[in-house]
Amino acid sequence: MSKIITFKGKIDMGLQDKIKLSTITGKTGYRINKFMIMSSAPGGGSHAEVVAKMYKSDQTGSVSPTVDFTDGDLLAAVYYQDGDLASQPSSVDIILDQAIFNQDVFVTMQDADGATVPFNYYIEFEAMNISDLEATMLTLKNLRSITAR
Repeated sequence: MSKIITFKGKIDMGLQDKIKLSTITGKTGYRINKFMIMSSAPGGGSHAEVVAKMYKSDQTGSVSPTVDFTDGDLLAAVYYQDGDLASQPSSVDIILDQAIFNQDVFVTMQDADGATVPFNYYIEFEAMNISDLEATMLTLKNLRSITAR
């Protein structure tokens, strides 16, 4: 049986948030259901091209607006674009990996145009029980990813 858990927060541009999901036994798996972002100052009349990403590993020192879907640690990406004028509607593209994981995740935020207005995020995970074998496999997979860097 699965349940839905949510997280929300606000990130300054160029930084990351750690979302603590890991457990002692690792027998809770997670899948991303929603990943949404919104400016902390909507309607401010400034252009925004914000990229939010969710990773399996810490991204300290490497937060950028570049999206690389060949990166095995990338779980999700959101691209938010908003124009300077009311006649330029905002648009959002959201891509979620349906992978199951059992470790902490890291959310990054960066504006491709260099704006500095912080952005809010809302994330919805589906939490599920996983077997001992699945927990071991996911934990080992995560360790291999860390040591491969």
